[in-house]
Amino acid sequence: MNTFLLAISSPDGDVFRGEIRSIFLRGAEGELAVMAGHIPFVTTVVPCEVKLVLEDGTTKTGKTEGGILTVGSDMVTLLSSSFTF
Repeated sequence: MNTFLLAISSPDGDVFRGEIRSIFLRGAEGELAVMAGHIPFVTTVVPCEVKLVLEDGTTKTGKTEGGILTVGSDMVTLLSSSFTF
């Protein structure tokens, strides 16, 4: 299955950086799912649970207090005011 690089950063530093299959979270306009090859976009993220499907198919769940999600052609970045696993 295709993967992409995800970086999650907060004011305290990098929280996560690695290859994942998908990320699920809530943007200002509603629920989002990003997978490899997604069209590039930028959106705000509201406080929500964030689910990552890792490269090996396992899941990891965290919580954000909001931020900005940037989906690029080869990398996704979540800049969060606060993020915890």
